Amino acid sequence: METQLVSSVSSERRAEVIVDAASRLFLAPGLGRVSMDDLARELGMSKKTIYRHFPDKRSLLTAVLDRLFGEIERTMVVAAEESEGLSFDEQVQRFLHAACSELGRIGAAQRATGRGDAVLRRHVEQRMDAVVYRRLDELFGHGHRLGLLSAPPELLSEIIRGAAERLLNSTLPGKFDRSAADLLRMTVDTVLYGAIRGQEVES
Repeated sequence: METQLVSSVSSERRAEVIVDAASRLFLAPGLGRVSMDDLARELGMSKKTIYRHFPDKRSLLTAVLDRLFGEIERTMVVAAEESEGLSFDEQVQRFLHAACSELGRIGAAQRATGRGDAVLRRHVEQRMDAVVYRRLDELFGHGHRLGLLSAPPELLSEIIRGAAERLLNSTLPGKFDRSAADLLRMTVDTVLYGAIRGQEVES
């Protein structure tokens, strides 16, 4: 039996309500696998109604992930816009600070796809590449063209990409009582220290 709230909304709005609830359940930390039965109970609607809008769990999770990465992309765009006209090293720091601030949500997206669905895992990887890594590549490429990098931009991008992926699945955050984002910031500072020309090294 559908709740009054669900039955009273339009078909378009109902799809949004379903994605809202699915986002809360599928992206929540530490819940383990969430079934469509769990989602139907949360919404107070039948699975048949959910499947009317989303033919299967994969299509629903794709909608959840697309919304999440849309929000992450807006964060990255704002960071880029706010750093326009600043020095290259400040642009890099602002971009990476924004990326680190989204690391928790990126990790939630990876957990939501689990290990059983290769299609969804590839979807997350593609969205990560488009929203974060490609922009980082462009930024480092710009610094290289300006002659501001003492290391190849591809190498810097690969190191940071590898660090982010590793820290999302590492036990180090717990060991050091830091978040993965904190440790990624430390890694980035270590990698970039001396990689951007013109910075003075403290003795």
